[in-house]
Amino acid sequence: MPAAERTQNEIDHSRAVRKMFSCIASRYDLLNHLLSVNIDKSWRRRVRQAFLEILENENAIVLDLACGTGDLSIELQTNAKAQVVGADFCRPMLDLARSKTAHRSLSVPFVEADALQLGFADESFDAVTIAFGLRNLANFRDGLAEIRRVLKTGGKLVVLEFSTPPIPGFKKVFNIYFTQVLPRIGGLFSGERSAYEYLPDSVLRFPNQKALAGLLCETGFENVEFKNLTGGIAAIHSGTKSP
Repeated sequence: MPAAERTQNEIDHSRAVRKMFSCIASRYDLLNHLLSVNIDKSWRRRVRQAFLEILENENAIVLDLACGTGDLSIELQTNAKAQVVGADFCRPMLDLARSKTAHRSLSVPFVEADALQLGFADESFDAVTIAFGLRNLANFRDGLAEIRRVLKTGGKLVVLEFSTPPIPGFKKVFNIYFTQVLPRIGGLFSGERSAYEYLPDSVLRFPNQKALAGLLCETGFENVEFKNLTGGIAAIHSGTKSP
């Protein structure tokens, strides 16, 4: 959907999210690893496993959408024959991503791009991943439609995102940590508590595992499945672009 057709609320949301991530960019990696007790690293390895066959193809191009500071791009590109491209709409995050890949002597092009209006041609990529980014979009359905547009027919999408723990007792404990403890620690280290209050709020507004799987099917993906990670704190959804 062209930018002119977005609602004012969606435009305002995008601007607010971009500003928020710009403010916390310098502390983003530290807090990610601290607040997740480094579990986030194992989650990214699971995404890489989902793409192993594609990453072995030297002719394949993989888009890491909402790549942030590049951790998943680095995970995917390391020892891969395929070319990984990172895209994000927050320039300070991309600056950090470029610095990190240069330090590791990896060649990953990073592009400043809005996930709701990508500047890529139709069917440009063999695979697309979006990790902890879909829930930040002003319109989930339109974001998935744009991903489908730039994905080749039969190409694979993998979504890594926070989700809803299915076990009631664990869900209650996690929600206490997520809504009460995490914002305090995040605010203390980053100086931007509102950003870490936004995190649990955005997760609560995001579709649960089954609802997201249904949304993927509705937007033109087939062979859709999901796997819970760490008791359902997060989940990996995958699907392929239908003809």
